[in-house]
Amino acid sequence: MRWVVVAALIALMLPASASAACPELRSLEGELMCPTCGTTLELSNAPAANQIRRYVCERAAAGDSKGEIKDKLVADFGPGVLASPPRKGFDLLAWVLPLLALGAGAAVLAGLVVRWSRRREPEPAFDGEPSANGRAELDPELEKRLEDELARFE
Repeated sequence: MRWVVVAALIALMLPASASAACPELRSLEGELMCPTCGTTLELSNAPAANQIRRYVCERAAAGDSKGEIKDKLVADFGPGVLASPPRKGFDLLAWVLPLLALGAGAAVLAGLVVRWSRRREPEPAFDGEPSANGRAELDPELEKRLEDELARFE
């Protein structure tokens, strides 16, 4: 039990990752993908991901901005290194199509709701006169049948 506590204290004293030493890396880890395993840098332990982490820290220490670092990585690895596609050209479809699909689905659902709500059968109109208590009078045959059914339960 003691060794668990000691191990936990040692783990708390060590930096969590390379992103703790390099703040620029912390902000870019979710925006960059590992070219070998296809996951973001924050989830990947592949050697290529570690190489990109070192590169980001080196470029940040040299004074490059996030945009410059991303541009250099795209030049080296291609646009697949970015976690989200650019918002221009053909890649704009990746941003627009889900919104269009969501809008079309909402329109279809709204149309179906209107159609289903109009499909209800109207309630039959009552032709008789209301009684003294404000309720409609029953047909004498139905009233007798009701009395017989209620008498069975008494």
